[in-house]
Amino acid sequence: MRIEQLEYIAAVTRLGSLRRAAEELHLSQPALSETVRNLERELGVDLLERKRSGARMSAEGRELLPHIVNVLDAVDRLRGAAGEQHRVSRMVRVGTVNAATVPLLIPAVSAFRATHPLTQVEVVGAQQEEIHRALSEGGLDLGLVNHLDGDDLPAEFESTRLLAGRPVLCVRPDSPLAALAEVSPADLLTEREPLIAMRSGYVMHRYVHRFLDGRVPGFSYSTDGAEMGKLMVAEGLGVSVLPDFSVVGDPLERCGAITCRPLTDRTTRVLLMLRRRRADSVPRAAQDLHEAFVHQAARLSEEPAPGE
Repeated sequence: MRIEQLEYIAAVTRLGSLRRAAEELHLSQPALSETVRNLERELGVDLLERKRSGARMSAEGRELLPHIVNVLDAVDRLRGAAGEQHRVSRMVRVGTVNAATVPLLIPAVSAFRATHPLTQVEVVGAQQEEIHRALSEGGLDLGLVNHLDGDDLPAEFESTRLLAGRPVLCVRPDSPLAALAEVSPADLLTEREPLIAMRSGYVMHRYVHRFLDGRVPGFSYSTDGAEMGKLMVAEGLGVSVLPDFSVVGDPLERCGAITCRPLTDRTTRVLLMLRRRRADSVPRAAQDLHEAFVHQAARLSEEPAPGE
């Protein structure tokens, strides 16, 4: 059970509608409804009566409402007593699809910890949909996700572009595909190398499906996240399509275990986005970690590309 869930219930009760509560909280209505249902399942009680005319507290919910209000009042008093120290020393949770982990995420977290030694940082690897859901429900403060340039941005989040790159083929230097100047869909479909694809739910899974025009290689693996994909490539299990910022500068690339080759698709750009839920008040620690990501991304963008 989280404080955000109780705050959401209080908002629905006050406004008498999931839709109006979602608008006030800057959430999508499905995300708000799912959060409330999760709390109902945890408590074993239907807190709301849902009708076409709106949502209101059930009889069981009305019995619990004074306790919910008491908890929220107690939290407000605690925050007021603790003051800014509460906001600075809290845990910050970051969800990531494991893109640009070494050049971006680790330096940003390291810089943040240098100025916030009392703040715990929890990094959670997950698919993009899972990250968005956790951001909506308050389970994550920040989310690092890939985004294909041209796709619509989700309105319920603040999105900050950190890095922009191209899809590339991650290969071992001794792979036959590493000898190519650029890699075409036909090259990936010849079965010279198994394809290590991201599981459904990742942006790069959708991109590969589009790049191959829906065709499927004869043999392939699927995995979660770029980090596991790169390890599998380094061990000779196959090749993987990843954003270039996930490969260039990685320790495996620096030591010569993996490299990358451009694809014949010269138009698609992959953006690494930092997302957070729209809210009137953002904890100080989350704001500062957000700024650390932006600062590190700016440094990376100023660095010359390899070979320049």
